[in-house]
Amino acid sequence: MTKLTHLDDHGNARMVDVGAKASTARQAVASGRIRMSPEALAAIRSGDAPKGDVLAVARIAGIMAAKKTAELIPLCHPLALDAVTLDFAFESDAVRATATASLTGKTGIEMEALTATTVALLTIYDMAKALDKAMVIEDVRLLAKRGGKSGDWTAPGQPPA
Repeated sequence: MTKLTHLDDHGNARMVDVGAKASTARQAVASGRIRMSPEALAAIRSGDAPKGDVLAVARIAGIMAAKKTAELIPLCHPLALDAVTLDFAFESDAVRATATASLTGKTGIEMEALTATTVALLTIYDMAKALDKAMVIEDVRLLAKRGGKSGDWTAPGQPPA
């Protein structure tokens, strides 16, 4: 079994020491979706949701969340992000959010991409809950990562990063 990096020899939680690691270019892409009623989807698409431009607010929320990942997830390193983007796509019964985060640094960026995606989806829920309280956030996952000691990785069924 692989040794867990966030545990010391006595099983205590610890922040991994990345001081000796070389800085490398790193990128991660995460995605998820929020399934909703046709009425809520139409309102978001047309910009007629009661709280305003849902996707514009969700984009800003996701970017801000990526910047605060170390404050939200215990033992994550605070990172100086180079870029975070959030894209949205309409599906037949949902809105899909896809976040891409990048940096040149000593540790991974996967948590920042996942956090950006999740908070963007939560923001969509908050902005549209007056239209549909039964919305479901689902399929949040890492799609790909590039760089770092472990190299590139792409989720099964996804095109190479």
